[in-house]
Amino acid sequence: MKKAKKLVALLMASTMALSLAACGSSNSGSTATDSTATTDTTTEAADTAKTEEAATDTTSADGKTVITFSWWGGDSRHEATIAAVDKFMELNPDIEVKTNYGAWDGWEEKMATGFATGTGSDVTQINWNWLTSFSSDGSVFADLNQYSDIIDLTQFDQTKLDLCTVADKLQAIPVSMTGRILYWNKTTFDKAGIEVPTTLADLKAAGETFKTALGDEYYPLALGEYDRMIFMVSYLESVYGKNWVEDGKLQYTEAEVKEGLEFIQSLEDSHVIPSIETITGDGADSLDKNPKWMGGIYAGIFEWDSSASKFQSALNEGQEFVVGDYLTDLGEYQGGFTKVSLGFAISESAANKEACAKLINFLLNEEEGIKIMASERGIPLSTAALKICTDNDLLDATVAEANGKILAWTKFSLDPTFEDAKLKNNPDGTYYDAMQGLSYGDYSVDEATTTLIDGVNAVLAK
Repeated sequence: MKKAKKLVALLMASTMALSLAACGSSNSGSTATDSTATTDTTTEAADTAKTEEAATDTTSADGKTVITFSWWGGDSRHEATIAAVDKFMELNPDIEVKTNYGAWDGWEEKMATGFATGTGSDVTQINWNWLTSFSSDGSVFADLNQYSDIIDLTQFDQTKLDLCTVADKLQAIPVSMTGRILYWNKTTFDKAGIEVPTTLADLKAAGETFKTALGDEYYPLALGEYDRMIFMVSYLESVYGKNWVEDGKLQYTEAEVKEGLEFIQSLEDSHVIPSIETITGDGADSLDKNPKWMGGIYAGIFEWDSSASKFQSALNEGQEFVVGDYLTDLGEYQGGFTKVSLGFAISESAANKEACAKLINFLLNEEEGIKIMASERGIPLSTAALKICTDNDLLDATVAEANGKILAWTKFSLDPTFEDAKLKNNPDGTYYDAMQGLSYGDYSVDEATTTLIDGVNAVLAK
């Protein structure tokens, strides 16, 4: 039944996408984010080909050391990183860097193939959970402690480096820390005659106000499947004061998980969030590309601080985008978690690891690279980078405000298995199965609870 409903929704999406193509192309905006970014596929294919060719060619015709570098992101991240790489090559004329970059969609699967076959890039921007998913035994990524004479590790807090130490190897340098926070389109709330919410009570009241004052298609908040999962965990942490997973075990009982899913369903029932079927029927690949977000019909999101700019830039002219606050009445505790946003790693298969280490240090710790990269990958963890960016007013103000609120509020930690592909990947991950099934009405709350718990436990048991 759920598959049939999905098919109908996808057909609706295809029809709507054609009618909204002009709107989407004129307002899509560029991004600097951990996910759902776009880039020219021709360029990506060409870069991929160059990278694959370079994998077996470590010296150029003119005698330069050749290294390869891959990352995902949006247009502004691509532009900044390319500029930084060009500057690096200018300052290091003996090194040639070949780049491979693209959108998040399908990127993890592409990288996984390279990791498995030993044909991945020499320097890779990694998602934090890749350390445990692909290199739990330390076989895929090099120990960067061995290159501390090149990479200035003293610029990083040891507790943050420890987060990237797996199998007794520092397998990546963490670039930034991130977390989720609410963002609002203040223009739409002004149109409805109410303030942006600071409590759950405000949020639920806004659902009714939006429906009566603005119309059935208006919602104060939009949450996709993965957004719902993270919001639910934040709610449960607020109520019960414990991590979702700790020491390899799920910390919540069946009754508590059921309560969390009932909370998410109550938001849909109260006209706070649209159903998954409604969002799918909008015909957009992601919320930032959804015309209803662009036009203020969906007036709120729950997103990573490093994703703020893509949502802000996607809004139609005249929309005011503001960073929200955590809802103070969810529970006794300050729910929500932080994690390593992303990191830079060197492949064990890289033939010229010293040159790779030079590139990483340039991007993260050296003034020329820092000024170009700024906050394209979040607020820098490098002490040197943070000072240079602050002194030169290079930080994105919205990202900085959101990051400050997140770090000041959140008290819980995230187990890297939370982002395991079998859980978070669309469309087959457990989170998508449970949240879609509940929203479509194909699962009762009890069935969605069982689906979610079984899926999480299966990953934890690996």
